[in-house]
Amino acid sequence: MLDDTFKDAFASKPKAVSLELQHEVEQFLFWEAKLLTDRRYQEWFSLLAKDIRYWMPIRTTKIMREVAFEFTGDDGFAHFDDNWHMMKGRIRKIMSDVGWSENPASRLRYLISNVMIVPEDQDTLHVVSAMMVYRTRQERQLDIFACERQDVLRRADTEAGFEIARRKILIDQSTILSNNLSFFF
Repeated sequence: MLDDTFKDAFASKPKAVSLELQHEVEQFLFWEAKLLTDRRYQEWFSLLAKDIRYWMPIRTTKIMREVAFEFTGDDGFAHFDDNWHMMKGRIRKIMSDVGWSENPASRLRYLISNVMIVPEDQDTLHVVSAMMVYRTRQERQLDIFACERQDVLRRADTEAGFEIARRKILIDQSTILSNNLSFFF
């Protein structure tokens, strides 16, 4: 399910963007995945805009005529619905010894693909990508998560070149069997 901004941007096949822009955005997303895989959370946090909304609505299984209501709405329940300050707290917790859900830390692998870009203006991009997260924890816990990410990226005067202003994670699972969601998507 796409929200209205993304519905409009992806209402039809997106126009081709330059290979340079496609490459630049993909390299940014791959770099972000590398930072998360390597548990370089402070560096990853620097990629987030101060006004970020980092949101994973809850998915339920619906019959075809109700598929538009598959995900909770903007004001509905969510697995998480965080702003910059909440993300800062999550990172502080995950990096401390008191965050039992990540002590010892999960081993994560992020796979990013199917990157599509629709520029809103010269400095703001709507980006949709497919992502899989492979997570192992302790000795026997294994989780695989698949999702669509809807990002709003803004140009930033940083080494990374962009900042994440908004991230909506549309997870494929309606029932999450994992013990926790203590990592970042």
